Amino acid sequence: MGTPDKVFPHATGEALKTVNKHSQPQDLVFYSGWFCPYVQRTWIALEEKGIAYEYKEVDPYRKEKHFLDINPKGLVPAVEYHGKPLYESLILCEFLEDAFPSTPRLLPADPFARAHSRLWMDHISKAIASAFIRLLQAQDPDKQTAALQEYYKALRILADQVKAPYFGGEDWGLVDTAVAPWIARDFVVEKHRGFKRENVGRNWEEYAKRVESRESVLRTMSDRERVEQNIRRYLRDEAQSEAAKAVRAGRPVP
Repeated sequence: MGTPDKVFPHATGEALKTVNKHSQPQDLVFYSGWFCPYVQRTWIALEEKGIAYEYKEVDPYRKEKHFLDINPKGLVPAVEYHGKPLYESLILCEFLEDAFPSTPRLLPADPFARAHSRLWMDHISKAIASAFIRLLQAQDPDKQTAALQEYYKALRILADQVKAPYFGGEDWGLVDTAVAPWIARDFVVEKHRGFKRENVGRNWEEYAKRVESRESVLRTMSDRERVEQNIRRYLRDEAQSEAAKAVRAGRPVP
């Protein structure tokens, strides 16, 4: 048997420079996987707020016992703050808001506006992120077409809410943070699934350009070649999984 095609072991490009700046022990330890869009959400929040943190890469194939002890799910992102663990990307983002109130705020002060932001973060997680994943997973051309239309629809719904230059207006916020990793990766579905930003709408096209060029997004994004390589590996694994299911069920191999 050949050697398994594993995830590249560390961040590259601008993200690697950021990692190297956060190698010293701190009260807040950030457990990361450079390739993960959910990780990037929390990482962007850390960078936007200027919080001191120690970066630790988690090997998805060899997770240390300490990491599994603090996070039984074994998923990134996770943090340890003064020895206390937390995980789940948006929960971590809101924790950073509460734990570091003197840093730049990512949620509005007004209670209604905060709740409104949470509604749209929920839309990003349940509609946009999930549609992006289904679009990548789809192997059959008809399913790809349906998934692409679902993705366009989810993006248009959010695009209609953008006040410009960012979701809430002049200031970068947590909704922008929540959607940024998928905007930063949409070049992959453009290349492999025919996605085009202009098909969402002009306002989305302009908004996406501003988001992907934000310093915090650039500083937490590895080289596109590595990002695409990891997603191609994911696509190949999905195709092999579908083929195996078809063989077991006696169906034609897709």
